[in-house]
Amino acid sequence: MSGFRFSKYIPPKKANKSGFDHLHDIFKQLILMTSGNVSEALSWLTNLDRQYGLTDDKYGIGDFIEDLKEKGYITEDSQKGTLKITAKSEQELRKGALEEIFGKLKKSKKGNHTSNHRGLGDEKTVDKRAFRFGDNLDQISMTDSIKNAQVNHGLSDFHLTEDDLEIVENEHKAQTSTVLMIDISHSMILYGEDRITPAKKVAMALAELITKNYRKDTLDVIVFGNDAWQIEIKDLPYLEVGPYHTNTIAGLELAMDLLRKRKNPNKQIFMITDGKPTCMKQGIKYYKNSFGLDPRIIKKTMTLAAQCRKIKIPVTTFMIASDPYLREFVKDFTKVNNGNAYYSGLQGLGNLVFEDYRRNRKKHF
Repeated sequence: MSGFRFSKYIPPKKANKSGFDHLHDIFKQLILMTSGNVSEALSWLTNLDRQYGLTDDKYGIGDFIEDLKEKGYITEDSQKGTLKITAKSEQELRKGALEEIFGKLKKSKKGNHTSNHRGLGDEKTVDKRAFRFGDNLDQISMTDSIKNAQVNHGLSDFHLTEDDLEIVENEHKAQTSTVLMIDISHSMILYGEDRITPAKKVAMALAELITKNYRKDTLDVIVFGNDAWQIEIKDLPYLEVGPYHTNTIAGLELAMDLLRKRKNPNKQIFMITDGKPTCMKQGIKYYKNSFGLDPRIIKKTMTLAAQCRKIKIPVTTFMIASDPYLREFVKDFTKVNNGNAYYSGLQGLGNLVFEDYRRNRKKHF
């Protein structure tokens, strides 16, 4: 019988990697999926080992656990008998997320924050223009200016005039304060799709990028369910979805409060969500409606979008859902705020966040 016969694919181990390194890569992924639960992650790793033969007679899961302890990645509470990851592991997770998500994006063209203004700045661009009074001498492209003089006046009567001068545009990198909002409502794990783990990875990668490469920038991370609250960067691996509705209003209010305290002139909100606003707080009670776009909740959400626009805080929404009526809501929200919106699968989320952050850092004068 003609056709193709497929066998089960077992990926080969990467060359030049020790048994520990190979298992550690898998362990770090499992730690994120189990929200920092070391025992559960090791249990999953053991099951994967039985199914796919990750170890051999020379190096087993028991050896790996001892190495994790000796290398300072996990600690054990002798009285309670529990294991937990260390600050070293938290740092390793952020570095790994940065390399995985942002390490291969040099050729990416996604994102559309652009400006037509140029001027003094930190980085030279490929853009050029004619000289204008007030331009600095170090902006002059001497090669192009001399070429213009040769074309305009010839070699026999060579001279350089103001009309021959060409200026190289510079691009200014501005300090930026960013608030990253992460939806932790129950829908982030519904329908058998884990949406919270990619969101955590993106948040960790963005945090590592800013703290290492853009130290004058600030990043605040908040989560929102029935309420909204701020979390520390070190808490990201432990982030879990709860039995919550989606109180986008509380998230936006907290984000605005945090940004008002920041002295940077450039401020922005990134919101990662997969659902519609379904909850708002009225006094000490919650008003909830999970069955549609409730007019009362939507009206308050749109009011906050307009307030953000008034104080020049754009909101970029990364929508990891494809329902048409949700897209329409995000479209309206973005129009009121004059911000931006992306409708992304989980695989493209990090790419979009990185490009939007990088473009927003560059202001043109």
